[in-house]
Amino acid sequence: MSEQANASSLFQNYARYPITLVKGEGSWLWDDRGNKYLDFMCGIAVTNLGHAPKPVKDALVKQLDELWHVSNLYHIPNQEAAAKLLTDNSCADRVFFCNSGAEANEAAIKIARRYQQKVAASGRYEIITFQKSFHGRTLATLTATGQDKVKDGFLPLPEGFVHVELNDAQALEAAINERTAAIMLELVVAEGGVYPVEPAFAAHIAALCKQHGLLLIVDEIQTGMGRTGTLFAYEQYGIEPDVFTLAKGLGSGFPVGAMLAKEYVAEAFSAGTHGSTFGGTPIATAAVKATIETIVGEGVAAKAAEAGAYLVQQLKEKLGGHPLVIDIRGKGLLVGIECAQPIGELITEGQKRGLLTVSAGPNVIRLLPSLLVSKEEIDQAVSILAGIFADRTAAV
Repeated sequence: MSEQANASSLFQNYARYPITLVKGEGSWLWDDRGNKYLDFMCGIAVTNLGHAPKPVKDALVKQLDELWHVSNLYHIPNQEAAAKLLTDNSCADRVFFCNSGAEANEAAIKIARRYQQKVAASGRYEIITFQKSFHGRTLATLTATGQDKVKDGFLPLPEGFVHVELNDAQALEAAINERTAAIMLELVVAEGGVYPVEPAFAAHIAALCKQHGLLLIVDEIQTGMGRTGTLFAYEQYGIEPDVFTLAKGLGSGFPVGAMLAKEYVAEAFSAGTHGSTFGGTPIATAAVKATIETIVGEGVAAKAAEAGAYLVQQLKEKLGGHPLVIDIRGKGLLVGIECAQPIGELITEGQKRGLLTVSAGPNVIRLLPSLLVSKEEIDQAVSILAGIFADRTAAV
């Protein structure tokens, strides 16, 4: 354990880099020593509008002068306005606000079970998810996650979750039984390696849900709010989820999550069935409202689609033939560079050269820049990455 870790009063459950970030603006961050970094991880897909976007900052400052917190036993105007913006721009009819992606997915799991047991009266409770998926760190959501590493030491896990291989229609069909309540998926398996779901497989999932009376839950925690080139990733697949979840980019860095559902599913959450003390506070929903208004009003998702295509093109031109690069893939500005070896040293070398990225499993560099990233910033990031890979080749 490092000297800094020994001096800290914090739990040591994060493997922190030796960097202390103190200021951010747009696509840039500065540490406490004055070093400047091009941010291509955005707090892991959180600061979609860049750091300290003015419309969101102004909305938060205004709200801080008026009201911070009241109970959800009272009406909250910002919450109503933010929910209306979400339903007007999606296939959902109702919104439940919470504090994080894990809480949003927990709410989705709960509403799926309660819908099947109280509305559909089927008694079903199992939820099918996919290998390599990531749905959160609560006991239910880590059990839903298709990665064993997050489950180590937390036995016994809650029952009611089944995992199958992504894009394997035969395995999925075999997993459906009389206990199955819902199928839950990420349309881009992000933390597990940046794997976009095959469109035909997504359509097959939707058809199976309709055929068997299952709910389709789409986890849009990382893909939502314009990240993949549309406001929500499901729009690119020609499907409509019964339930979907948001967090990360929803509040531009202010902690907030949401579970959205169609009207017939929302019937399962009657008064007293679920709640959150801090979910949808006046402050949180001021950030949500300003974020959505900016993303929709300024066509940010379309800009992300264009920037993402340019980023992938530049990466393929500069890195496509490199012996260490296996694949470059993604949607919009959620991009992965799969390598033939562990990428930990490549990420730390990027930090030394002023570029922040994040892993997606042991062998994939994940790129998550601001959705307003410029072509010049993309060129700079790609140049840094190309230099790192070139040096790695020269050292072999």
